[in-house]
Amino acid sequence: MHPRIYFIPLLILLSLASHAQSLSVSGTVQASGEAITGATISIEPAGRKTISNDNGYFHFSRLSAGTYTLTVSFTGMTGWTQTIVLAQKNAVLKITLEQRDTAVLEEVVVKDLKSTTVSGKLRDVSGTAIYAGKKTEVINLRNINANLATNNTRQIYARIPGLNIWEYDRGGLQLGIGGRGLSPNRSSNFNIRQDGYDISADALGYPESYYTPSTEALEKIEIIRGAASLQYGPQFGGLVNFVMKEGPKEKPFELTTRQTFGSYGFFNSFNSLGGTVAAGKLNYYAFYQYKKGDDWRPNSHYDQHNAYVHLGYKLTRRLTLSGEYTFMKYLAQQPGGLTDAQFREDPSVSVRARNWFQVDWNLINLNLDYAISDNTRINWRNYTLQGGRDALGVLSYINRPDNGGKRDLMTDKYSNFGSELRFIHQYRMFGDNKNTFLFGARLYRGLTNRKQGDGNDGSGPDFSFDGGQPNKSSYEFPGNNFAAFAENIFRISKKLSITPGIRFEHINTKGEGYYYKDNLFIDDEKMNEKMENPRSFVLLGVGASYKASKSTEFYANISQNYRSINFNDIRVVNTNSKVDPNLKDESGYNIELGFRGNIGNWLYTDVSLFYLRYNDRIGSIFVRDTSFMTYRLRTNVADSRNLGLEFLLEGDLMKAFQGNAARYKLVAYTNLSLIDARYIHTENTAIKNKLVENVPPVLFRTGVTAGNSKWNLTYQFSYQAKQYSDATNTEETPTAVDGAIPSFTVMDLSLSYNWRWFTVYSGINNLTDNKYFTRRADGYPGPGILPADRRNLYVTLQFKL
Repeated sequence: MHPRIYFIPLLILLSLASHAQSLSVSGTVQASGEAITGATISIEPAGRKTISNDNGYFHFSRLSAGTYTLTVSFTGMTGWTQTIVLAQKNAVLKITLEQRDTAVLEEVVVKDLKSTTVSGKLRDVSGTAIYAGKKTEVINLRNINANLATNNTRQIYARIPGLNIWEYDRGGLQLGIGGRGLSPNRSSNFNIRQDGYDISADALGYPESYYTPSTEALEKIEIIRGAASLQYGPQFGGLVNFVMKEGPKEKPFELTTRQTFGSYGFFNSFNSLGGTVAAGKLNYYAFYQYKKGDDWRPNSHYDQHNAYVHLGYKLTRRLTLSGEYTFMKYLAQQPGGLTDAQFREDPSVSVRARNWFQVDWNLINLNLDYAISDNTRINWRNYTLQGGRDALGVLSYINRPDNGGKRDLMTDKYSNFGSELRFIHQYRMFGDNKNTFLFGARLYRGLTNRKQGDGNDGSGPDFSFDGGQPNKSSYEFPGNNFAAFAENIFRISKKLSITPGIRFEHINTKGEGYYYKDNLFIDDEKMNEKMENPRSFVLLGVGASYKASKSTEFYANISQNYRSINFNDIRVVNTNSKVDPNLKDESGYNIELGFRGNIGNWLYTDVSLFYLRYNDRIGSIFVRDTSFMTYRLRTNVADSRNLGLEFLLEGDLMKAFQGNAARYKLVAYTNLSLIDARYIHTENTAIKNKLVENVPPVLFRTGVTAGNSKWNLTYQFSYQAKQYSDATNTEETPTAVDGAIPSFTVMDLSLSYNWRWFTVYSGINNLTDNKYFTRRADGYPGPGILPADRRNLYVTLQFKL
């Protein structure tokens, strides 16, 4: 017999013996009944290390009998260590970590707890910001089952009451949201930020958002309502802050790739990598995204490139330096608007084939964060935007055909710089209660170069002026801003706190350039202009919080607001819209009273009443010219007041019945807002007591999510009541620029399934294929009615290593 024949049984016996001696240690890591993702588990003397998965699970195999020491660590939690003796049985553990008792200013963010709900609020003090007594909302994106590839706003913001959403951009290239009766136009009534710094076109003179961060790269979205005016600027809407992902703290490398395919030729490729290296000192995260598609209407192709890099380095235990660079560029063909008759007959038609829009965005941010002590901290943020946008097409009334000829071209270039310094300090007063003082200062310089004139008579995206120079207007709009602000939390007792605040603003906006004045019988006259508008003002506010229990509170605040006019809006030539040259700034205030918190460890609620007073409100009224054609006049219409109720409930029903032992989740939410917004204090009978434009009196969104750690099914229903697009509450006009926006309902369905490193996401948006619209535009991307997306499907394949 060949010797190898004896050797084979010997190998089998040795293998069996080895298997018989192979033992394992496994278990789950949790805190407050929720699984922890990313906890670091090490076992000695085996010299091995792993991290817990999305269910908090970990596993060490092929261990010999003996004595081991198991150690578990996680940011913000106390360490856990235990000695384990392995003899003949495997060890299965259930490990519970406790929150570390640290100073608030260390900004410990336990973001990896396996919560099943999406809604939340910001803590009273977070980093170098104070949120006590304010209405704050957080969207935790890791728990959302939605079409992230297209930044589907209706799904992502479904739990934020009072948001009016403009839906006309299936690619998710631009964000249009307005809160509490404010216009959603490119979210200009919110201060839009990314990781705490401005990303809109020009925060002083043109606060419109042409860049929207990719939802696939976001950790969460923070929203602070009108009381944000004291810390973030005087906008009536408040703050929307996009918090970008960072590399995982627990491992040196993580790769995620997501490929999405959808209706109408949609394709999205999102690829990211991140981690922490250099002995835990250097954190990095980067992504590149490319998307393209065609809408369900012709003349609507788009291509977008988006890239981002983040580096954060801990120089010492207390000092961290970080930097970010964001690049975004897209080109989109715009199918234009429709008249009411065209929309009723066939909303898929397009009567504009020569309209184009492109955006080029570059953002750089450098951030220094230094903890002087456990009670004192400073943050210094410096940032710049270098970018622009170009709009090319036919702006004539939509009820007139495009017979060719030269197109209208508008170009903007933005060069903005900002620097913001914050200082926060905790001190004791009123016994043992810690109070918090915040002081900050901001310097900002914005520069917008805007030109308008005739483009060529072609049909492609040629963004050059006919003859080389603009023949309608050319302006330079520099602006300077200095602001200083302070707030203080006075903790009267363990339950009651009062937070007064003050903000000083100095704004100096300028304009210099020329425009051509129309003349009937002679050549247009070139008019040179030079404008300057310096002003200073102070905003005051105060908030209060009463903590009824450890997880619930009553809150209230009142804060002044202010919004300056935009010089670079005044000289835009548009046959559908004109601007009152005597526009003046707007002012007013927000009042809020509410109750929020977690009830029974399974239900989150936030119910509030608000009153928004808006003086000298800039709006649109319906006017006829001498040729009896209608157009919008943008002017200080009147004072207005918005009174409303905002209501949110979100809870895991399985937790309600089975507690933390529930193996499945059944999360339901309801979001309702009731708003009465009317013009007041005016003798103009055309608008007196009329409804304010862009304010649906009823907004209702509800949904349910069922699933476990492997699969997830989400259904959402949305209803929006009838609203108007102008202050005169016009029902319908021949040009479709003004008129009613009828009520509508829309449903969405999403499904996901996870297997090891792979996840499949799929869904149907506008499940019942409803025909509706949310916007009437007086210019790009219209003019006219902009239909919302019809039914469309998507599938996303994700691999995460």
